[in-house]
Formats: sequence, C-alpha cells, structure tokens
Amino acid sequence: MHAQSLSHRCLNLSRWLLALAATTLGLAVTAGAAPQGPSGSLPLRHVGDYPLPGATTRWDYLGLDPASSRLFVAHLGDSAVVVMDTKTKAVLATIGNVSHVHGTLVVPELGRVYASATGTDEIVAIDTTTLKIVARIPGGVYPDGIAYAPEVGKLYVSDETGNTETVIDAHTNQRIATIELGGAVGNTQYDPASKHIFSNVQGRGTLVEIDPRTDKIVDRISLPGADGNHGLLIEPKLRLAFIACEDNNRLLVLNLKSKQVTASFDAHGTPDVLGYDPDLGQLYVAGESGVLSTFHVTATGVAKTGEGFVGPNAHSLAVDPATHEIYLPLKDVDRHPVMRVMKPGA
Repeated sequence: MHAQSLSHRCLNLSRWLLALAATTLGLAVTAGAAPQGPSGSLPLRHVGDYPLPGATTRWDYLGLDPASSRLFVAHLGDSAVVVMDTKTKAVLATIGNVSHVHGTLVVPELGRVYASATGTDEIVAIDTTTLKIVARIPGGVYPDGIAYAPEVGKLYVSDETGNTETVIDAHTNQRIATIELGGAVGNTQYDPASKHIFSNVQGRGTLVEIDPRTDKIVDRISLPGADGNHGLLIEPKLRLAFIACEDNNRLLVLNLKSKQVTASFDAHGTPDVLGYDPDLGQLYVAGESGVLSTFHVTATGVAKTGEGFVGPNAHSLAVDPATHEIYLPLKDVDRHPVMRVMKPGA
C-alpha cells in the first residue's frame, strides 16, 4: 500500500477511536489523552476534573477518611502524599519526603495514615490532624500494599520484591515480624469477618491467609486462571474476594467460605486497583491503560455492567460510600495532573 494512503487511513482510524471514547463517556478527551485499549459503555457520569499539585508524574493508591472527608493520595512520581477535601474538592496539603510513595491506608481509630515509601523501604506514619510525619518504620523490600488488623493493632505490609509480609506494631511503630510468602507479593487486605489477613502471591497464582494472632500462614488458596494476581478487595458480608490479574486481564471471584474461584471475567487494560461501593453493590476495577470495568455484586452472583476508557493511566481509584463518587487521579490532562470524579448515573 502507498505510504501516504496508509498514513491517511491510520490518522482517520485514530480520530475515530478517540471520538468514540469521548462520545461514550461524555468526557472531553483530547488527542494527547487518546485511549489505549477497548472503548465501550459505562453506567457512570463525569462529575468534573479538579486540579492536583505537582508534576505530570505517576499517581498510585488513595486512602479515604470518611469521617473527616479527607482523601490521601500517593503521588508516586513526586514522592508526596496529597490531601484533598472530598466535599470541596480542594487540595488541603502536600506532605513531601515520602520517597516513591505507593500504598496509603487511613486508620481513623489511631488518627494515622500510613504510606509505603519504596524509595527508602519504609512505612511512613502521618498524623491525620496535623498532617505531619510522626514516624518512619522499616517496611521490608519494596513495600507496597498495607492492611490493618484492629483486634491486634498490627499493620501488614506486602513486600513486593522481598517475597515477604512485614508485620508492624502500630502502637509502638516497631517492626515485629517478617512472614515468608514464597513469591512476589501483590496487594494485602484485612477481612473483618474472619479477622484474618489475605495477601496475593502473584506469579504463583495463590492467595495466602494469615492469622494475625500468631502471624502464621493458615492457608494457601489456589487461584485457577490467575496470572499476575496483584489487586485484591474483600467483601466481608458476602464472603467474597475479588482478585485482579494484571498479566492476563482477568477478574476472579473467590468464595471465602469454600475457598473456590466461582467466576472469572474479562477486565481489560492491565487491571490494578479495585474499589467497592457497598450500599450500591458496585465494584470498580481500574486498569493501567485507563480502562475502567464495572460490576454489580449481589448475594446471588456477580455481573459485569460496563467497561470503557476514563482517562490516561487511570489505574487507581477510591470510592466515597457517602456520596458514591469515584476518584481517579490522572497524571496528565492538558499537561496538568487532575482528580477525575465520576458517579453512577447517566
């Protein structure tokens, strides 16, 4: 085919894909933020884009404190935690010197937000009132996800490349144990029903169950169909675990009673972080390519309800259960970082 003709057709195809994504989502997507993945329909509406500070660098996990209406957002590329007011959507503070921050977890009963700083292999404790750093704790090798077991007052940190789980006494800010998991570790979550900790061992296709009272592994659950099981979310009332597999674009549904995978869905775009709205039974799976997948969860089953492009690199999210708003930090929209907020509805 003639080079000029090929170039013309490729340009038309790119414009068509861009227009389709923008029309489907009702978003003003520019050519610089063109979707890289499937386009489709989502049962969501665009609330707005709100300015975020700093450079157009990568963002990661978000931690929500519903009582104070504060959202703590990891600005990984800027080594900072940004604090946003979810009522006004204004930025309240930027907490620096949190090197290559990945995970964030708010523990309201302790008045703390914990952030994993992979640049220094630390867990950084921040006072939620003063927004000052109050402690730095050894966090293993490449600390990522963080969970808290309230009955024992312990933090559990997934050491992604260290193949371990770091255990921290949250009252003394001391590392008290290291649990060998036998493979690269993905996200870690606390299950309030069993009062156990669950951690993805990605690459091995297993989910490890830990008893916080003894810090011993009590089960290794096989996950058929898992490849790169990184993202994890637990729905305690229905006794379900949702597992995002980034290497084969799948969402697995695990019954925590039977320890069996009961369903598997496509979740395109390298799925990463999951969010859940318990009142609406809505599950959201955000992908590295900017594709968001939505699911409806009930006692009788899980159904996929939509999938589409929401913004460049929209791989992380948080859900405010009070307002049902979904927060997605985007590193570069018209050469500025923004918080894109969406909500169920047309």
